[in-house]
Amino acid sequence: MFGLFKASPAKQAQKLQQAYEKKLAEAMNAQRNGDIRSYSMLSEEAEKIHQDIQRITHG
Repeated sequence: MFGLFKASPAKQAQKLQQAYEKKLAEAMNAQRNGDIRSYSMLSEEAEKIHQDIQRITHG
């Protein structure tokens, strides 16, 4: 019954994909500004989001 209110996997993956792209853009800007520490942290967060996307879409 409560599965009715749960977001579909495709919709979840789409939202995560947008978050992933945003993190990558933030990481790129940090790298361009010479803030390698922030670049590293943002890239790691983006990688975690990417793993979540893979988990949702492939199983």
